[in-house]
Amino acid sequence: MNRTVRVLLQTTPEQAAALAETARLFSAVFNEVCAYGWAHNEKNGVRLHHATYYPLKERYPALVSDLHCQARVKATEALRSVFVLRRQGRKVSAPRSSQCPPRFNKHTFKVDWPNRTVRLSTTQGRMSLPFQLLAYAEKCAGATVLTSDLLQRDGNWWLHIVVDLPAPEVTPNAEVVGVDLGIAQPAVTSNNRFLGKKGWRAVETRNFNLRRALQAKGTKSAKRHLRKMRRRQERFRRDCDHVLSKQIVEACPHGGTIILENLKDIRRRTKVRHGKQARRLHSWSFAQLKSFVRYKAEGRGITVVGVDPRHTSQMCSSCGHIARDNRRSRAWFQCRACGFLLHADLSGARNIAAKYHAAVGIPGGGGQPVNLPIVGSSASHGSLTSCRL
Repeated sequence: MNRTVRVLLQTTPEQAAALAETARLFSAVFNEVCAYGWAHNEKNGVRLHHATYYPLKERYPALVSDLHCQARVKATEALRSVFVLRRQGRKVSAPRSSQCPPRFNKHTFKVDWPNRTVRLSTTQGRMSLPFQLLAYAEKCAGATVLTSDLLQRDGNWWLHIVVDLPAPEVTPNAEVVGVDLGIAQPAVTSNNRFLGKKGWRAVETRNFNLRRALQAKGTKSAKRHLRKMRRRQERFRRDCDHVLSKQIVEACPHGGTIILENLKDIRRRTKVRHGKQARRLHSWSFAQLKSFVRYKAEGRGITVVGVDPRHTSQMCSSCGHIARDNRRSRAWFQCRACGFLLHADLSGARNIAAKYHAAVGIPGGGGQPVNLPIVGSSASHGSLTSCRL
């Protein structure tokens, strides 16, 4: 079970200069390998190594050999990603980074947990640097170290250390929790839990309006205020995603299964292109939230599975009737066929869980099986059935 520990390096001006030079040369090698791979349509790591290692080693001799190799590995990963996007018809260009974080492995760095020091290979040779371990990461101290990335932010140097922790011993069970993710209501689970805070959206709107007003103002004080607000939105959303992912994982018992919607490419599929709703959708960090849920669930022995989100908001969780106008409003779902009434997001969460049950063939799992016949518009409507939350 891999985890990333962020440690703050305590550097002298000379050490900071050496780290900056190492990062600069690493980025230069990364960019040149990417440029070669893009020009020659090459993504194979071995062929890229044979074509670029010796010329780049001669051009940048101060960078140790293993960092040359790690820069080539990162470039290979970037090239493979853009080539996949290009095959999908997406508009792409050659990968390039102004500050690619150097990656260290067992050959180029060593961590001394008891003394809180790390030894790194730099352009000025090996350096021992003391570091500060944040309180939340104390439980990872002493774990097996795999790799690390060196990053600079706001004048400080951070080392992101990947450690290997033992996986918990948990007995799997048949408990399944479907989760409907949204913007207005952050998350709703199939076991009737409404998670997150609706006030989060108001905070983001307020920050956005303030930033737009300061940009329009354009004065020195406004620009100074904008610098203070830099990355505020990112930090706030990251904190919200941490809180929400923890709540989602705690809503499922140890050894259970969490079912999420596969929302990949949702921004391309949506028809909303302008206005407030489009801005909220395009700023929705659903991929980050999903990654947080996955790694938090791993620590509790919970499996995370994705399902196709199609029709989960249109299908009745009672009779299986699918219709666009089943959802009377953003908040409420009322089936046109049987009259079943339920909160729309809760209905979607139950349908998500039912899709998983049907896919793996679990009988009696609740919800409707797949490939139900669609009830025609001429079907008689049953009496109104309501469900108390």
